[in-house]
Amino acid sequence: MLRLARYLKNYKKESIIGPLFKMLEAFFELLVPLVVADMIDNGIAKGDKTYIYRAAFIMVLLGVVGLVCSLIAQFFAAKASVGFGTELRDDLFAHMNRLSYAELDKAGTSTLVTRITSDMNQVQSGVNMILRLFLRSPFIVIGALVAAFLVNAKVAVIFVIAAPVLALIIYGIMVLTIPMYSKAQKALDTISLATREGLNGARVIRAFGRREDETEEFTEDCNRLLKLQKRVGKVSVAMNPLTYVVVNLAIAAIIMQGGKQVDAGVITQGEVIALVNYMTQILNALVALQVLIVSFTKAMASAKRVNEVLDLQPTVLDQESFRLKNVSGEDVPAVVFDQVSFTYPGAKEEALSNLSFTVKKGQTVGIIGGTGSGKSSLVNLLPRFYDVTKGTVRINGVDVKDYPQRELRGRIGMVPQKAVLFSGSIRDNMKWGKDDATDEEINEALEIAQAKEFVDAKEGRLDYKLNQGGKNLSGGQRQRLTIARALVRKPEILILDDSASALDFATDAALRRALAEKTEGMTVFMVSQRTTTIQNADMIIVLEDGEVAGIGTHKELQETCEVYKEICQSQVSAEEVGA
Repeated sequence: MLRLARYLKNYKKESIIGPLFKMLEAFFELLVPLVVADMIDNGIAKGDKTYIYRAAFIMVLLGVVGLVCSLIAQFFAAKASVGFGTELRDDLFAHMNRLSYAELDKAGTSTLVTRITSDMNQVQSGVNMILRLFLRSPFIVIGALVAAFLVNAKVAVIFVIAAPVLALIIYGIMVLTIPMYSKAQKALDTISLATREGLNGARVIRAFGRREDETEEFTEDCNRLLKLQKRVGKVSVAMNPLTYVVVNLAIAAIIMQGGKQVDAGVITQGEVIALVNYMTQILNALVALQVLIVSFTKAMASAKRVNEVLDLQPTVLDQESFRLKNVSGEDVPAVVFDQVSFTYPGAKEEALSNLSFTVKKGQTVGIIGGTGSGKSSLVNLLPRFYDVTKGTVRINGVDVKDYPQRELRGRIGMVPQKAVLFSGSIRDNMKWGKDDATDEEINEALEIAQAKEFVDAKEGRLDYKLNQGGKNLSGGQRQRLTIARALVRKPEILILDDSASALDFATDAALRRALAEKTEGMTVFMVSQRTTTIQNADMIIVLEDGEVAGIGTHKELQETCEVYKEICQSQVSAEEVGA
């Protein structure tokens, strides 16, 4: 939790004023028992109504001033905690965006969502409670002890005995509950994952008639969380009765000892009442402290989880000093893979092994292979989503590690396997490729991507609003828009990672023809399962189990590469194979 205190640096004034006014409120509250004692001894005992009214007015005045101080403290504590939460949440989200694919794969989407929402709310609430109660409760406890000694030192010894016992109870419960709250938050991660999968896969769940099964599994996850929360609740709820028992025993001891002192003429009846009031104030302060401890315990567990995300360091980093040189000329290859091997973090086997090939500028490269052969892994190394394990990947003669990531990815248009669109207009989505893109540039990209016809048919055309994830479009329409989005920026290298799988053969052929005719000078990588999609490519790379099984044109590979020949034969009729 202390590591996150730096996010309060812009709210130092609020972080000081809030607790300060809470202490002022506590100070005025500590004066009330003394006024009550004075009222009893000098007003009620002597029947002086004027004195009683005067004392009552002072008590009301102390209450009003305390209320004003409390409101001021609440305002500044809330301002500081909300500002703290905003800055930490922004920093956490920015940090997540800096993480490479490897760290995102390791952490998992559901737990990251839980940590930036539920855990962040717990931490922010904990900061608010700390600013409001962290100084107030101890101040009242210590102030009541001091005041009790000023009233009568012998009776105040009871306070000295009771206070450490109360502190021990609170500390013991806090030690027991912190790990329990951590387990509860992990169980919440599981529920977040189940919810996300259930909503994203709703169509599949219904198609397979698995709604009851999914509901049962979700209920089990919820019951698991319920059991954990009940367990931690049983421990934390023990704080209240235990503290009440100790305090009530202390009050009984004060009354007994105070009665003897009154009989002996050492103290007055009003002073005994004041001592009882101070013990009651200690009880109330500890009840408030109990709320703080519960909130702080949750915040500690959540802060640990937030820090775990902040401690994830991206493995794909920009060099401290770039060795980037302007390399130009037609003879400079667009892309070179030189003895490249790649292993996913935590994997035992290589995803890619010893890949070497050269791609000239303006060439179209087809990449094909069986499922799990490493096609997507290969193209993910170009924009440096992952770093190679061995060897080098060079673009325009420069190692991709020597490019600033922003510049490297600015040269590449990436169309992933899963078409991802964002809520907003079609125009907004197209401008992800280029912030200042004109309608003419967008329409040109839509035309190449074979998307202009259906966009023009939509109400509002470029202003047509997309639902979250583009759910109000078909799969093929979403794919064509993601291709257009990549084309808007006119990249040097265009990567189509099996991004035409939802297109019919006619649209696929029209797309390939448009790419060949209207993207002159652009180097294109096409990952596909269809041989018809890549058969006209200048170079085809055939992968098998992460290794190159063959490189060449469609005609050359049919004669020299058995793997490619088998793929072709599996996708055409017997007559075509015979021909």
